[in-house]
Amino acid sequence: MMYTGEPAVLVSPEARAERDRANQLLDIARELLRDYPGEVTFSTAEGSPAGVLAALSARAQTLAVGARGRGGFLGQQLGSVAAALPAHAQCPTVVVPEESRPAGGQDPEASAPVRTAAPVVAGVDLSESSRPVLLLAAQHAQRLEAPLQVLTAMPLLREWRYWYPDLEVYDTTAELRRSNLTGTLEKSIDWLRQRHPSLDITVEVELGDPGDVLEAMTRTAQLTVLGTRGRGAVRSALLGSISREVLNRAQGPVMVVPTEQAER
Repeated sequence: MMYTGEPAVLVSPEARAERDRANQLLDIARELLRDYPGEVTFSTAEGSPAGVLAALSARAQTLAVGARGRGGFLGQQLGSVAAALPAHAQCPTVVVPEESRPAGGQDPEASAPVRTAAPVVAGVDLSESSRPVLLLAAQHAQRLEAPLQVLTAMPLLREWRYWYPDLEVYDTTAELRRSNLTGTLEKSIDWLRQRHPSLDITVEVELGDPGDVLEAMTRTAQLTVLGTRGRGAVRSALLGSISREVLNRAQGPVMVVPTEQAER
């Protein structure tokens, strides 16, 4: 557990107040985790929060941050640290909305694992960059004893509806594409079923905007797992548009996986 803050050149009253605040936050964390059976260390660090955490990601398995910090603008759900960190982290980052509660309504302060029927959702396309997303989603589903739902979104053919509003060709074509994509997706995860034979894995192709589809899934999923960028994109300092959109609107925990790493 770490609190990060900007460095102070001199030990001014403001700096002391900031340090006291950091220690108070760590005291709260100690209380929340008092029954946690594993090893926990508590520390503070000076520097840009996103920069400090990004540096720590080089030797971490996972980073977990809240979606909102102390700042923020009206209507903007994602804080600056949560927005910047997933694009720079070298390990998966979990962003947890403030209002997020474990599926089923259990107390989020309980340290015992929560067992519910809610799935872990992996949002994927058909590119190779989906592989690390699937691997980590399956590992977490196995640990949580939860089903894994592999989800992809198929954008609607709005131009067909515009030009042919009275024809059934739109719906027929959309369902045919959906059926074909479902079959392709099923075949593309054969290797995952072989690796996790006891895991309940289902495939779902939803019609709609990818950001809307994935955001809706965060309402009921225990965890939604995404990649940093989708098909054909090169990793840069900016997070992929779909991942950023989902993070900004998510109502449950979202894990963002660096997709250039096949396995960590």
